[in-house]
Amino acid sequence: MQWHNLTFAELTTAQLYELLRVRVDVFVVEQNCPYPELDGKDTLAGTRHLFATDTQANIVAYARILAPGVSYCESSIGRVLVAESARGSGVAQQLVQQAVETAKHYWPRVNIQIGAQAHLLNFYQRQGFEPVSDTYLEDGIPHRDMLLKHS
Repeated sequence: MQWHNLTFAELTTAQLYELLRVRVDVFVVEQNCPYPELDGKDTLAGTRHLFATDTQANIVAYARILAPGVSYCESSIGRVLVAESARGSGVAQQLVQQAVETAKHYWPRVNIQIGAQAHLLNFYQRQGFEPVSDTYLEDGIPHRDMLLKHS
């Protein structure tokens, strides 16, 4: 597995196609959530695209890290996914740890906020995130806002 941490301008056309394909496969098709996947945040100057590829250059894990003020007042991590072929391998924990490290590197004195699917609450709590909202529906899926305070 190879890790990449790139801006939009640094992505190759093939990488961009693959990351959009896997995001649509997981969030739109698998989770049956028709929503505007192309939200304009991918191309912003501060956005980081963190992903792992297998030996065939298929994306097996992905997260998008956003600057403060884009989705929340804090920096944020979103579009977190592990491809079905890599689930259960521990890559999700590696992905979140690297996403947190990336956010802390670029915005060291800023908290990190996420909108986590409610069934993943315990997973994110193990990564240091704490719930800061009641459960709400987003695209028909229960979510909770969670915060990781800067240290």
